[in-house]
Amino acid sequence: MSNGNGVPLYVYHARQDDPKKCSARRMKQFGLVRMYETPERLPAGAILMDPNAGKAISPADRDLSRKGIVVLDCTWEEVERVFPLLKSKHMQSRALPYLLASNPVNYGRPFMLNSAEAFVAALYILGFQEQAREVASRFKWGETFLILNHEPLEAYAEAKDSADIVKIQQDFMPD
Repeated sequence: MSNGNGVPLYVYHARQDDPKKCSARRMKQFGLVRMYETPERLPAGAILMDPNAGKAISPADRDLSRKGIVVLDCTWEEVERVFPLLKSKHMQSRALPYLLASNPVNYGRPFMLNSAEAFVAALYILGFQEQAREVASRFKWGETFLILNHEPLEAYAEAKDSADIVKIQQDFMPD
């Protein structure tokens, strides 16, 4: 969902997590996302956040975001089952670059973002910083995510394309 001029946000939610720790459910409570329990209902042509994608999300994807951003909130086994079902949706798979989690479950761990952090990062990189801050503001750790990743997020938001993002992330990854 979007608040008029923002990017529509969608979640495939497989009900496989602890409801008390589920960032996607919290986002739905605040009207920030549209949640589906069947992958077939997800929108065609949207950006699919996929850690195994061949391209990193970058500002060059901003036009693609008009169709929305999709996050899968499920186990890896479920992801393996769902990806083939999404082929017909012609989604644009994109991976997030190196960022640190700020959520209590994975604090400080690289690439271990929850659904809300993934949306915040994607929105920020695409140039929708206000919407990213709105999503982050709904979580106790949201501001921490933005502070912890301030430098990389700013650098990624200035990148030209996916190849540029991949180069830039090297500056933030430990040796």
